Amino acid sequence: MGRSKHHPERKAGEAATYQVRVLGTLDDRWSDWFEGMTIRCETGSDGSPITTLIGPVVDQVALRGVLARLWDLNMTLLSAIRIQEGEDGET
Repeated sequence: MGRSKHHPERKAGEAATYQVRVLGTLDDRWSDWFEGMTIRCETGSDGSPITTLIGPVVDQVALRGVLARLWDLNMTLLSAIRIQEGEDGET
């Protein structure tokens, strides 16, 4: 396969790792619904609950699916970023 047009360091069809943060709490029981992404919960500096989902996303359509599921749960999106290997301590 050739290289991705937008991310030449990644082959086309190869998953990129994303970190998505939302306001609110999701526990790890939701992991299957979010394509096996790792789910972490923490408390923000203001005491509000924040959930972070980290995992591979094969393309923008799949990312849109993750974001749509969060929308369906009425979660407030704080950030969605593509992370480099090793940044999250897991990949």
